[in-house]
Amino acid sequence: MKKNLFYLFALICSVSLFTSCSDDDDPVYPIEEELAGTYKGELGISVNDTPIGSGILQKVYISKSASGNNQVKLELKNFSFGDFNLGDIQVDPCAVKEQNGAYSFTGSQNLNLAAPIGSCDVTVSGTIKGNTISINIGVTVTALQQEVVAKFDGSKMTGNESKEAKITDFTIDNEFVTEQPVINEASGEITFKVNDAATDDDLKALKPVFKISEKATVSPASGVAQDFSGGKTVTYTVVAEDGTTKVYAASIAGSQNFLKYSFDTWAIQHEGLRNEYWNPEPVNELSTSNEGAGLLATLGFKGGYPVVEEKDGYSGSSAKLITLYTKGAGFGMAPAITSGSLFTGIFATNPSDQLKSTQFGIPYAKKPLSFKGVYKYTPGDNYVDGSDKKNVLENLETVDECSIMAVLYEAVDGEGNEVILTGHDIASSEYRVAVAVLQDGTAKADWTTFELPFNDLEGKSYDASKSYKLAIVCSSSKDGAAFKGAVNSTLIVDNFEILGE
Repeated sequence: MKKNLFYLFALICSVSLFTSCSDDDDPVYPIEEELAGTYKGELGISVNDTPIGSGILQKVYISKSASGNNQVKLELKNFSFGDFNLGDIQVDPCAVKEQNGAYSFTGSQNLNLAAPIGSCDVTVSGTIKGNTISINIGVTVTALQQEVVAKFDGSKMTGNESKEAKITDFTIDNEFVTEQPVINEASGEITFKVNDAATDDDLKALKPVFKISEKATVSPASGVAQDFSGGKTVTYTVVAEDGTTKVYAASIAGSQNFLKYSFDTWAIQHEGLRNEYWNPEPVNELSTSNEGAGLLATLGFKGGYPVVEEKDGYSGSSAKLITLYTKGAGFGMAPAITSGSLFTGIFATNPSDQLKSTQFGIPYAKKPLSFKGVYKYTPGDNYVDGSDKKNVLENLETVDECSIMAVLYEAVDGEGNEVILTGHDIASSEYRVAVAVLQDGTAKADWTTFELPFNDLEGKSYDASKSYKLAIVCSSSKDGAAFKGAVNSTLIVDNFEILGE
């Protein structure tokens, strides 16, 4: 009887002990189902209790550790502070515990990183509740005698977030920006050009306005003034919804030059004399066929001047070019018609060779890109062919057209002599390199804008080591150099602008 009672007591104790041990076993937490994933958030870093960075966008990766149940592996990629990059921080395993619906985890690891960092002790503690995570990471950098503390707060990603991180459009609305920014997506470079007259102060307050990928964020923000002076580069960081980062570097790629003629101011020439006339300023750059007409005036010609100021112009004053009927003027020295001619260069009267009187071009040390301005044109009724003085033809059915062009040509020949193009060869010289020519010289009753690119002539190109001249040449009759045109053909021009770099 006693023996049976002993066995019964032993059986009860063994069952009780087994049950007690089973109750003490840790539960298995739903790591893969609930905790594992990618968390996106912001990182703050301090070194020896001194903050060195905050709001740093970062991702943390949580996965189940291979070391056993209720343990996770934590990864923080590309962790850096100051000038030091610790690379990828990985702590495995971190023990997980559950309390009041939240999961906490802790772990530590010794990492050997590249010099001068060397051996580092890393400790991790954090909490996951729902889809949010909060982590403290401590790194002891013995070699530098630094205690680095990183604090991360983020939320779990769904996996459906957009990966696109791009600047899709970038503009700067400023008078000193001559060429709008161009985005090189492959290199992440954004470059633009500015007027070479811009000062450092002008370039310190440029306000880029841009667009980015949907759901992405960017720093610094669009519309915020930035300092591009002194060759500075402004870095823009675009972060996609999923945390993908793209960095763009915006900078000035070069400067450009504007040669402008407004025709708002005019200077009197030969004041008080019989051949007095007005010329647009600057008179050391701009000239007209008025000088030749002035010579005719001294010989009794009273038909006026072929280039005059139009006070009611496009903006302020403009230059009005008129084809004059000069048959028989100057005791027969003058051609049948004298077209209104406006050009860069000088007019040096040459009675024996009138086409040599127009000496086109001024020194120009840039590569011209475009020629623009505004004009109006009204052809005259009486078309005259005065190419043969002895047989002048009038009232021809030909409709007159105007001419507007710009020519870049070499200023020095192969023997070192100065090159001067005249009415004989401005349209044909072998020294011409690039031209910008108005193709449509027909009537334009209203103000018409033109913007003409400079096109290299066959076999020619700009060479910065050479000297050049730039000739802007306008005529109220396109064949005026051949003494052909319609009487009273009128070309009005304004706001000329040459863009060069």
